[in-house]
Amino acid sequence: QGQLVESGGGTVQTGGSLRLSCTGTRPTFKGYVIGWFRQAPGNEREFVAAINRGASDTSYADSGKGRFTISRDNAKDTVFLQMDNLKADDTAVYCCNAGASLGAIRTYPLWSWGQGTQVTVSS
Repeated sequence: QGQLVESGGGTVQTGGSLRLSCTGTRPTFKGYVIGWFRQAPGNEREFVAAINRGASDTSYADSGKGRFTISRDNAKDTVFLQMDNLKADDTAVYCCNAGASLGAIRTYPLWSWGQGTQVTVSS
């Protein structure tokens, strides 16, 4: 099992942008689909976006389409989530995880969850 560390969260106003980073600490990072998830207080954790091993294909939840962009730099063992035009509903703790495929990661993330990074969008 690998380990992922999230960073880049913060507090922004509605319409603002943030760039989150998910860094792998094991050499196996490059062999996995990596996805972002979020959990708001009182809500279930939900899928946000994922990217395949070679960064040639991506998948997004409807909530982030057109506003969020996922990318990865395998040389740095890092996956990024660029979030633009942020809304109050985007407020949550954002975590990343690994998966076997773009479809499977939505319901079957493989590794233990990290602490995540808090994103707060104020109006």
